[in-house]
Amino acid sequence: MKKIELFLLCWLSALLAMAGQQSDSFIIQGKITDEQNRPIANVVVNDGINFTTTDAYGMYTLNTDTDKCNFVRISVPAAYELPVNEQNLFRFYLPINRKNNGGYDFKLKKRTSVDKQFTYMVFSDPQPKNDFHFVRFFTETVPDVKAFVAQLKGDVYGFVEGDIVSDALHLYPLYTSAVASWGISLMHVIGNHDFDLKYEALSRVGNVSKKYAEHTYEDYYGPTDYSLNLGDIHVVCMKDIDYMGHKKYNVRFTPEQIEWLRKDLSYVKPGSTIFLNVHAPLFKVLENDADKEVFNLLKDYNVHVFSGHTHYHKNVIMADNIYEHNVGAVCGFHWVGDTSRCGTPNGYMCVEVDGNDVTWHFKPTGHDINYQFKVYKPGQFESQAEYVVANVWDWDSTYQINWYEDEVLKGSMEQFIDLDQDYVKSGRVNMYRTEHLFRAKPSPNTRVVKIEVTNRFGEVYTQDIKLK
Repeated sequence: MKKIELFLLCWLSALLAMAGQQSDSFIIQGKITDEQNRPIANVVVNDGINFTTTDAYGMYTLNTDTDKCNFVRISVPAAYELPVNEQNLFRFYLPINRKNNGGYDFKLKKRTSVDKQFTYMVFSDPQPKNDFHFVRFFTETVPDVKAFVAQLKGDVYGFVEGDIVSDALHLYPLYTSAVASWGISLMHVIGNHDFDLKYEALSRVGNVSKKYAEHTYEDYYGPTDYSLNLGDIHVVCMKDIDYMGHKKYNVRFTPEQIEWLRKDLSYVKPGSTIFLNVHAPLFKVLENDADKEVFNLLKDYNVHVFSGHTHYHKNVIMADNIYEHNVGAVCGFHWVGDTSRCGTPNGYMCVEVDGNDVTWHFKPTGHDINYQFKVYKPGQFESQAEYVVANVWDWDSTYQINWYEDEVLKGSMEQFIDLDQDYVKSGRVNMYRTEHLFRAKPSPNTRVVKIEVTNRFGEVYTQDIKLK
C-alpha cells in the first residue's frame, strides 16, 4: 500500500512539474510580409530574451518564456517604412497571448528607395505634471516643433528620451494626442517618472502576470527594449532605470538587458553606426561597474548616445567612436522659467543624417536654430561682473570660441565652470555648475565686443554686444 502511495505521489509530482514547464514555455510563430503578401526574409525578431530571423518564406518561430516575455517585436529593416498607428506612435510589437500560438504576423510597407538622408529629432523630458505644465507644453513646445518640422525636407523621425510625464500617467492620452500633430513617427524610451509608483519593475517582479511598474507605459508605447533600422543607422532604444517603486530606482541595465543588447548587436556589422537611446545618460550608467560591459559591446561600432534625465545639456566624447549627447530638457527645469539647469534654453535636438555622416544642433524653443549661444554683458553675470560671458550650450572640446574688441581679434575666450546666471536668478534649487561658459574682460573704452563661435562642423555663429 505504501508503495502504491509513493508511486502516486511521484506520478503527481511529475505531472505538476510538466504543468509548470508548460506554463512558462510556449512556441510562437508568425510571418512577416509586405503589402503584396510577399515574404520578407532575414528580419530580426525577438521576445525580449530569445532572438531569431525570418526564413525565405518570411516565417519565424520562437520558444518563449511566457512568465517573463509579454511582447514579440521586430527590428524593422531599413528597406521598409516604420509602421505607426493613427497617432504616429511606432508599432513594432504584438502582445504575447498563450491562447494564440500562431498569428504573430507583421505586414510592412516597402519603401520605393532607401533614403539614407533623414532628420532625427531628439526630445528629452517633456515631463508635464499638472495642467499648468501641460498648457506650456501644448502652447510652446508643440507649435514650435510643428513649425520647425514643416521646414524640413525628407523623412523626419522623433525620439523621446523618457520622462514623458512626471509621475502623472493620466496625462499620457493628452500628451499622445498633442504630439500626433507633428506628423512624424515617434519612438519612446521609459524614464524614471514614467513608472507606476505603486509597483516594482518587471525585472524585479519576475512574472508578467503580476502587476509591475512599466505596465501603463507599455499600454501606450510598447516594450522598453527594441531596435529598428533607418538608412545606414541601427537604432537601439533601452530602459536604463531599474525601478524599485515609490520613486526609488537605480540607474543601470540588468544583466538580462545587457545580454539582450549583445544578441541584438550580433546582427549588426561591426563598424556600423549605432544610435543608442536611453533616459539616464550613459556616463551615469557606467558609474556602475557591472554596466561597463555595455561599453565593451559598443566599442566595435560608431556610436551616438542620446539621453536626458539630468535637465542640463552636455556633450561627452566617451571614446573616438562613442559620443554622448545628454540633451537639454524640453521642459527646462520642470517648466519653471525657460532654461535647463545649465542655462540651455528649453528645447530639443535636431540631428541631420546622411549615410554615416551625422551633424547636430540644439534647437531652442521659440528661437531660430541659428541661436546657438547667449551672451551676458559686464555686470549681468554676478560672479563675473567685469566680463562678457557666453553660454555655448552645444560646446565640445573641438569648438573654437574667439572674441573681438572693436573688430580687433583678441584670441580665445577663457572657459570656466560656474552656475548659469539666468538659472540663478530664477531662484530655483538643484543647482548645476556647467562647463560650457566662456568669458573675456574688455578694455574700459571698448565699444563693441564680437563673439565668434566655430563648432566642430566649421559653422560660424557670431553676436555683437554693444557696451557703449
